[in-house]
Amino acid sequence: MGIEVTGIFGLLILIGDIWAIVSTVQSRASTGSKVVWILLILILPLLGLILWFLLGPRSR
Repeated sequence: MGIEVTGIFGLLILIGDIWAIVSTVQSRASTGSKVVWILLILILPLLGLILWFLLGPRSR
């Protein structure tokens, strides 16, 4: 059962990261800011997603 829960949790993080990246690209933030946020999300998936949710740029 532990493997299934871990897999579902990982899938949810992946979906959230993709959503955060798409939302960041569509935001009105500067190009440099977008690049920094996308790199943060890709390098630190869970922490980057949480930080983006709290502090990141919002879509239009």
